[in-house]
Amino acid sequence: MKRAFIRIATSAAVLALLVSSTGCSKLRSRDNLNKGVREYKSAKYAEAVKYFQTAIELDPDFTAARLYLATAYMSQWIPGADSDDNNKMAKAAEDNFRLVLDKDPNDKLAIASIGSIYYNQKKVDEAKKWNERLLSVDPNNKEAMYTLGVIAWGKAYPVRGEARAKLGMKPEEPGPLKDKKVREEVKGKNLAIVQEGIASLERAIKVDPNYDDALAYLNLMHRELADIAETPDDYKKEITIAEDFVQKTLDAKKKKAEEAEKKAGGGIKMEDSK
Repeated sequence: MKRAFIRIATSAAVLALLVSSTGCSKLRSRDNLNKGVREYKSAKYAEAVKYFQTAIELDPDFTAARLYLATAYMSQWIPGADSDDNNKMAKAAEDNFRLVLDKDPNDKLAIASIGSIYYNQKKVDEAKKWNERLLSVDPNNKEAMYTLGVIAWGKAYPVRGEARAKLGMKPEEPGPLKDKKVREEVKGKNLAIVQEGIASLERAIKVDPNYDDALAYLNLMHRELADIAETPDDYKKEITIAEDFVQKTLDAKKKKAEEAEKKAGGGIKMEDSK
């Protein structure tokens, strides 16, 4: 009986030690996270990475530390700069965001960040998939809608531009594309893409009616439709719609500037000092 009591007491002591050790590790993990956040806010990303890595080593299930680690890598990545070190930063960021998604497939920040990496790497098909995935978990994300619109325009514009060049049409020359066969070829390639892009951009401005970037791209998208229109009259209708979006863009920019001025507290105007 005494031996049994000793075994139970020993097991309890070991368990208490393990619990205490685990709790201590988590406290140290959070301490390293806080130190990393301070370095990150000071733009000392390399130092921040070390603290975040230590935080994860102490607590492998600490998702917040993993997100900060991925973001710190991403902050050191320079889009468009092709070097081994720079590419490693993008890869490290993506890998860690994916590890976050292994635990939480719906983490919005991780999904958006991977989409951003692919977009800046000009891997537009992958970027499209990730922005669509983001909308599946965050249906009102206007940036994802806008990005899908930009991707659509980026696919359509070169096709139409090449067709105009082959036909000897100058950029300022009114359309539609003057050769019917060429016009039908471009229409076959572009129409569905453009319509999908317009739908994404229209969703974005439903979320934010003053989303000037989305309004600007709706202007561009309707110019794509104009050049594949069947008749000059249809071309003019699309151009009129496009020009209307130009004005809406200007109005939205003006409104944003006025709102920013109000938030900043305005300032002394010349007429106020009289």
